[in-house]
Amino acid sequence: MDTLLSLRVFCEIADAGSFVAAAERLSLSAPMVSKHMAHLERELGARLLNRTSRRVSLTEAGTLYYEQCRGALDMLELAAAAIGSSAEAPRGSLKVTAPVWFANPRIVDVLAAYQQKYPDVVLDLRFSNRKVDLAAEGYDLALRVTRDPSPHLIVRKICTIQFYLVAAPAYFARFGVPENIPALANYGGILPSYLSTEGFEFEGPKGKVLIRLAPVMRSDDSTYSYHAVRAGIGIGFLPEWLVGEDLASGRLVQVLPQYHQAPQELYATYISRKYLTPKVRTFIDFLTESLGAPEL
Repeated sequence: MDTLLSLRVFCEIADAGSFVAAAERLSLSAPMVSKHMAHLERELGARLLNRTSRRVSLTEAGTLYYEQCRGALDMLELAAAAIGSSAEAPRGSLKVTAPVWFANPRIVDVLAAYQQKYPDVVLDLRFSNRKVDLAAEGYDLALRVTRDPSPHLIVRKICTIQFYLVAAPAYFARFGVPENIPALANYGGILPSYLSTEGFEFEGPKGKVLIRLAPVMRSDDSTYSYHAVRAGIGIGFLPEWLVGEDLASGRLVQVLPQYHQAPQELYATYISRKYLTPKVRTFIDFLTESLGAPEL
């Protein structure tokens, strides 16, 4: 059998934690993946994987072998890239996961411009506020907003994004405008259900404060929360990309504007340590160029 392909099969299984996922990513049948693993373990005279009915994990020998194999395969990919990939046009399906609130006109315009420049790339966009497993679920790239990116993944900063506490004028017409932080305890919040905390740390004239809202509604869909805030249901904590035009027009107002939060950072997250395909590399470069100016 092709031992080099067997090495690729082994690394894909280790990355994805699944024979089935590895088979799908390599366009092989499940029995063929099993044959490659049997071939590799027979050649080495060592068991590389622990197999149960539910999961696959590396043995001690497998962990050591994976570290060497992954580096060797990365070097081979770099060598191939040096010969021909630099001139290769980006093409194929690019599977990207991003927060729900990325489905907004600003991002649509950027992605439309990307596809106009690279028409052979088919963007497969999945909007979700959960953190997906890139390898296991077959994603090329994740766009994530965080101040603490995972140390287990490769990240590249794209831009900063400001978040605001906002409400509709009609909401304040009913309940009055809060004058200070303690007063906010009497106001209802439309809070993201995917966050464990109900408090938001802000910087004020006298230093850091923790702002808490009594939840009147929760949602895992930021776009729904935005419309709920627009409808006057409560106060929301939302990104500038969703509320910037509303703040400028007066359709929404900022709550206690003398308090502000440090901008959060948008990262492109991926799993390949050294080699990026042209479609992934150009997509990250294009986003950085288009969105790289800090959002204030």
